[in-house]
Amino acid sequence: MIYDVAVVGSGFSAISLVTNLLQLLPATASIAIVGDDSAFGRGTAYRTELHLHRLNVPAARMSAFTDKPNDFLEWLTKRGRTVDGSSFASRNDYGLYLRDTLASLLRSKQQRARVDFIKAKAVSCLSHSDEGSVFKLGDGREFRALNVALCLGVGTASLPRLTSDADIALLRRVVRNPWRLGWLSRVKPDDTIAILGSGLTMIDQVLSLRNKGHRGKIHVLSRRGLVPHSHSTVPVPPVEPSIDISRLEVSQILAGLKAQVRGGVAWRAVMDGLRPKTQMLWQKLGQEQRSRFLRHALAWWNIHRHRVAPQVHQVFDELIQDGTVTVHAGFVAKISRSEDQNILTFRQRGSTEETSLAFDWLVNCTGMERAGIGHSPLLQDMQKQNMLDTDALGLGIRVDDHSRVLSCEGDPRQGLFAVGALTAGQFWEITAVPDIRIQTRKVAEEIAELSAKSHAQALPEHTDLSIRSGEM
Repeated sequence: MIYDVAVVGSGFSAISLVTNLLQLLPATASIAIVGDDSAFGRGTAYRTELHLHRLNVPAARMSAFTDKPNDFLEWLTKRGRTVDGSSFASRNDYGLYLRDTLASLLRSKQQRARVDFIKAKAVSCLSHSDEGSVFKLGDGREFRALNVALCLGVGTASLPRLTSDADIALLRRVVRNPWRLGWLSRVKPDDTIAILGSGLTMIDQVLSLRNKGHRGKIHVLSRRGLVPHSHSTVPVPPVEPSIDISRLEVSQILAGLKAQVRGGVAWRAVMDGLRPKTQMLWQKLGQEQRSRFLRHALAWWNIHRHRVAPQVHQVFDELIQDGTVTVHAGFVAKISRSEDQNILTFRQRGSTEETSLAFDWLVNCTGMERAGIGHSPLLQDMQKQNMLDTDALGLGIRVDDHSRVLSCEGDPRQGLFAVGALTAGQFWEITAVPDIRIQTRKVAEEIAELSAKSHAQALPEHTDLSIRSGEM
């Protein structure tokens, strides 16, 4: 069978695109969802069951649909959850909402496109042309689709200063991927934890440790020692940012925003007012200015822009105040083992002095890698064949304004799209649900238009390749 659309991936961007496609494609169309994650659409972020793992965006802005802004709030109300639009729902609830939303669309028999779940990873692209693309799966099977959307997300960032030939006893105490939560069951209550990275992932892991009964010391190390700020306990309306469009340099943009705050405007209001303009500003910046932003402003952008729920910040701040958590600013010099102790050695920021800390567990909370392709054999294979091109700053793959994948020559690939973090080079702000939701709607509309043009042709008879939607 030739599918009208293949959605490659199984995270939020994939489920968001599929829900939009089901609304836009005719009943005669066919969709293949390709991925080996049994919890399709929920991913790591929305599978957690810890109550304090909260969304970082107010519930009123977390609907799966651009045209139904209250959908998530209505889902919460039906299930007896006491939450208003300005509060921060649990991530587990949001995962269940996504599951229920997709299941409801799949149960609908009225004008609903066919959906097949192919529970395998796509590992290579055998061909791409105007007549579609052929992909090979990890189990040796192949499938073909007229339109393809790459919704592959990004991988976990690697640990610095740790080689594969390190002492085996040391490696057993290194947690490379903290979202494989089995490691938490092996932690003793008084173990000393060293965490590399001080962002949202770090806060999640600290809360998980406390929930599991850990009461020992936690050391957090990052280059600047910055941790995410909290959302306001009282909703603050956005304020139009003061930006001189005629002088789009990173230093000038920051100067304008700082001047507003010094003038009495709440910084959260300025940041929220900046949000809808971020993609436009990013696209107007030249390559040099983008690079400057990544080198000098990214850490401060992250802690002001990607804030945490107030109740989460309160719990974390109490752990800092009572000395349980200590945040260090510095650079990893060495991760080693000496005299039956695991040692993290780092150079303090602004100094040549080195500090050594003994630890029982070293946890990689440096977050997700910057949107590259190193985590995906499929993307690497497509790059080798010149089917796609990587962003010059390492921010995923090159796409145009319509999220169409670009060739090495800069030409859009017919019927080949990318969604989510992979497109950060073009859109920058494209990791949060509200931004991905808009992007997936636009991509679904593009695909629906392409599908309408091609669907007049008869498709070959279906061959049983995958698991039907009724077996989800």
